[in-house]
Amino acid sequence: MPRNPNDVKKLAKDAGVKIVDLRFIDLPGMWQHFSIPVEDLSDDLFDQAEGIGFDGSSIRGFQQIHESDMVLVADADTAVVDPCLSVPTMNIICNVFDPISRKPYTRDPRHVAQKAEAHLKKTGIADISYWGPEAEFYVFNDVRYDQTAHSGYYFVDSEEGIWNTGAEEGPNLGYKLRHKEGYFPVPPSDQLQDLRSEIIIALRGIGVPVEVHHHEVGTGGQCEIDMRFGTLVKMADNLLNYKYIIRMIARKHGMSATFMPKPLFGDNGSGMHVHQSLWKGDTNVFFDKKGYALLSQTAKYYIGGLLKHAPALLSIAAPTTNSYRRLVPGFEAPVNLAYSKRNRSAACRIPVYSTSPKSKRIEFRCPDPSTNPYLCFAALLMAGLDGIKNKIDPGEPLEKDLYELEPAEAKKIKSTPGSLGEVLNALEKDHDFLLAGDVFTPDLIDTWISYKREKELAPVNLRPVPYEFFLYYDL
Repeated sequence: MPRNPNDVKKLAKDAGVKIVDLRFIDLPGMWQHFSIPVEDLSDDLFDQAEGIGFDGSSIRGFQQIHESDMVLVADADTAVVDPCLSVPTMNIICNVFDPISRKPYTRDPRHVAQKAEAHLKKTGIADISYWGPEAEFYVFNDVRYDQTAHSGYYFVDSEEGIWNTGAEEGPNLGYKLRHKEGYFPVPPSDQLQDLRSEIIIALRGIGVPVEVHHHEVGTGGQCEIDMRFGTLVKMADNLLNYKYIIRMIARKHGMSATFMPKPLFGDNGSGMHVHQSLWKGDTNVFFDKKGYALLSQTAKYYIGGLLKHAPALLSIAAPTTNSYRRLVPGFEAPVNLAYSKRNRSAACRIPVYSTSPKSKRIEFRCPDPSTNPYLCFAALLMAGLDGIKNKIDPGEPLEKDLYELEPAEAKKIKSTPGSLGEVLNALEKDHDFLLAGDVFTPDLIDTWISYKREKELAPVNLRPVPYEFFLYYDL
């Protein structure tokens, strides 16, 4: 049942809340916030004509200084009591509005996701979409990094990392996970069982349903906690709560969680495989009992859209320079733009765990958890809908191990681009599919490309990295 402001006030009173934390997301994908006393939890906070003001010029990807005033409007349905803070606090996710027009802000990523859901209904293809991201992460015991004009380094450490077999830990109790063998021995090799269990209890406590947790392949603390699927905006909200809770509980135990796609050399990166399906009423539009892997023709066209637009999509779904340390040909990353049932070496996989019509879905394996989930899910949906609209044929499925193909055969399979610069160029050339229904706007796309090039790509490219000294210092 939808909540109203009175429901939120009652929740705050029953929980003894003292502080209300108002949260919204910047363009790159980080939660921002400020807090008010619970006594100021008024109906105006939930009113589009009122809301509460903030300085938009200080938020990445938002306003210039001469147009800085912006407004937040709280979404009553998102109110939860924070399970991590010592002062009783209620967190509420907000939408961003323009104070002059009182319309939703075009660069508010949550608004983009809301428009994507509305656009889907207008197409008549389906009423609703369901999303299931599998966001992997690492938990470290120590992390240090620095960059100056004359030095640069990073150092991460984990008590279960294989590199610590000889460390003087007073005492060292062994049971370190060898590289690529973290999936999934029981404790004591898996030293993070209790931590993950505490995390899922906290997530379930705020209404985020969790299905399973486990150690992942990587040594040194790689983990995965899988949430139950949900609708597009709700799932993006859940993913932000997921990242927040994981970071906070890790920190409480003197650890640090990161969603960087590739924090370790020589071991698995952290991806975010995104499961997705379309439904019309009680009918799964992606199911056909006579189709390949029980997929309908509509689902195949949807895959065609994902594969065709993949280079542009990755500028949003794998949006960091570090993302392309993970998406490297020849390893286990899903860089091959093909689809297959069961086959995890394809960019698009069709799970076949069950023959139930309800379970039929598409898994797009290229994204990683550094993405902004509102923009990511919206962009994937728009690509899939473009595939359906234009009947884009994804070709024949590939059942072979794509890493074991003969060179001549492998050359026929397109791969994902190899750098952030390449995918930004792709987005610049291929973004009309995102503009359908005014879901994305040219202003947002231009801002995204400019921000990524100027604030991330150029600064990284300008700096030497330590391994370059190993390669070139003595030339």
